[in-house]
Formats: sequence, C-alpha cells, structure tokens
Amino acid sequence: MNKHLTREDDFEQRRQHLKSLSEEELKQRFWDLADQATKPLIDLAKQNTTPAIERSVLLRMGFSSLEANALVQKIIGHQLIGKGAGHVVYRYSTLKKISIRQAGLDLLQNHGWQEVISSFEVKQ
Repeated sequence: MNKHLTREDDFEQRRQHLKSLSEEELKQRFWDLADQATKPLIDLAKQNTTPAIERSVLLRMGFSSLEANALVQKIIGHQLIGKGAGHVVYRYSTLKKISIRQAGLDLLQNHGWQEVISSFEVKQ
C-alpha cells in the first residue's frame, strides 16, 4: 500500500469560474468571501458578551477586581448586561455629571439604578 497519496491535479478544473476575472475582480471576490466568512463571528461578538469580558472592561476603566466583579453581578441582576458594564457605568456618570469612578461606586452602593434603567428604556 502506498504511504503517500497522490492528488490528482484538478486546478484547471477548479479555477474555471475564476479564469475570466481580472486581478481587481479577484481581489474583490477574495474580500467578499472573507467578509462572508467572518460576518457570523462579528455578529456573534456584537450581540453577545460574558461576565469576564465585562469585568475586563471595568478593570480598564480603573475599578479593582473586586469592584468590577461586584458591578458585573449587579448589572446582570438588573438585566443590563446586554448594554455593556462599561456603558452602564458611563451612562450613570453622564446622567449625574460625576466621574466614572464615582458612578461605579454609587452603583455598587445601590444608588442610581432606576435612573440608569430608565435611561436605557428597559422594561423590568
């Protein structure tokens, strides 16, 4: 038995539908196919998040690990995780005209949730 399989060269056959395309048309076809292949992944990323991702966002906003974890849990509890934890804290900071840090601390102390929920027009 042959250990190495030989592949029949069918390149000419497989490229028939591309043969008449110009270099520019081939390039455009490549990018169209790349967009088609990655669109489901991009849509998935836009429409879904995880507590770990949201904690990471809050850490980058200056909250400690414990604060970020507690905020994410409260945001999940208020059914706002789909809005993004950072967005929730930012929204409250702009509503109250306070720093992001202070907004997060206020939310941790259970202040301002109704304002944030109302601002997102979320029905609870």
